[in-house]
Amino acid sequence: MLEQVVNSSNFDYLQRGLQAATLRHEVISNNIANVNTPRFKKSNVIFEELLARELEPEQEGTAEIVRTHDRHLPVLFQGKASPVIQEERADTMRVDGNNVDIDAEMAGLAKNQLYYNALATQLRGYVRRLKDAITSGQSS
Repeated sequence: MLEQVVNSSNFDYLQRGLQAATLRHEVISNNIANVNTPRFKKSNVIFEELLARELEPEQEGTAEIVRTHDRHLPVLFQGKASPVIQEERADTMRVDGNNVDIDAEMAGLAKNQLYYNALATQLRGYVRRLKDAITSGQSS
């Protein structure tokens, strides 16, 4: 029973969102650290688009993959979106070949911090509601 509660879809989405935000913070920090490195190409983290694609209802005429046994399909076929680091090769705006815009990176860092805080607040509320539901029937 506890496994079903902890492994719910809300918990899973929030957890993966936090992992993506953490990875994005690391990537943006790396971009900022290399702002003066010649020929450095910035990277971005793609997650939200992949998660939206995962959550889209299946199109008509497509068959759903169903696991009837643990050994039938590998874990890779579960269709769970995970963050992907993508290097941005285009848009070199400087003579030295570096394409990092420090203002855009700092704005992205602030946006990502807000995103992370919102997800952490949601996860904290979810865990608090679980705790309240578990302890509400106990006498003090």
